[in-house]
Amino acid sequence: MKLGPVAALLGLSLIACPLLYIFVGPALDAEQLATLRILLTITGCSALYCFVVGELTGNNSQMDKLWSILPVVYTWIIAVRGGMAPRLVVMAALATLWGARLTFNFARKGAYKLRFWEGEEDYRWAVLRAKKEFQPRWKWMLFDLFFISIYQNVLVLMITFPALVNMGSAAPVNWVDCLAAVLTAGFVLYETIADEQQWRFQSRKWAMLREGRTLESLPAPYNKGFNTTGLWRLSRHPNYFAEQGTWIAFYLFSVAAGIGIVNWSIAGALLLVVLFLGSSAFAEEISSGKYPGYKQYQQTVSQFLPLKPRS
Repeated sequence: MKLGPVAALLGLSLIACPLLYIFVGPALDAEQLATLRILLTITGCSALYCFVVGELTGNNSQMDKLWSILPVVYTWIIAVRGGMAPRLVVMAALATLWGARLTFNFARKGAYKLRFWEGEEDYRWAVLRAKKEFQPRWKWMLFDLFFISIYQNVLVLMITFPALVNMGSAAPVNWVDCLAAVLTAGFVLYETIADEQQWRFQSRKWAMLREGRTLESLPAPYNKGFNTTGLWRLSRHPNYFAEQGTWIAFYLFSVAAGIGIVNWSIAGALLLVVLFLGSSAFAEEISSGKYPGYKQYQQTVSQFLPLKPRS
């Protein structure tokens, strides 16, 4: 990951949402602004925590632990302050379903400990820290502050903005709500299946490697080192595809509320797509360096969309 693209990503984040708010709308009323101030306070405290604890412990997965929890908190705050309107309750319930699944998946990897600052760190942070672009140490500290701690916290808040704009809507529940709910739940289920297939593959592979066997000696498909079965046969990142789809579908609730097909609350979902483009590219850079067959996998299998493999 280069510093240039990261800076561009941060710049896009700073520009996109205000411009959409100004030129597309809708404007927030007094109650929505008061709610937003509460959410921003939580976001600011979370960013400060992630930066301080990440720097003190050397574990930069503090935000990873909160990623699946904060949207649940945000959407329920919005639902309560919105009078527990049916649409807001459905949105908060779906966010809770999404958060419970993701929290469980991260927890079984050893991310959460009684000493909350400990736990398994995402392996990609260690690889990224070692890159020359982040030497000397102060460069990584700035990256930790602005990207890991501030940017990602703001992004997690922004993906819940469709719920915030719904606070001012009096539109009754309609077929678009049903479509949004079915799509959101469907993407959560799809991601659950993808993560379970990955968990079983990696668990079995590492169990055999811990027996003293080499990767090349493992039976197929484990000898490749990476998963190419199930949903992973149809796309290289089915979990990323479903994660992006979840929050794009979540945005449809704002359309159902009569706010407009395009409104500023879409900014979070769009920036999430941009983030996953960079995250997947970095993950594939690591995999290509570890596994000889990964480049062929890239050439024959779709990156996100579940498609029939190319010959």
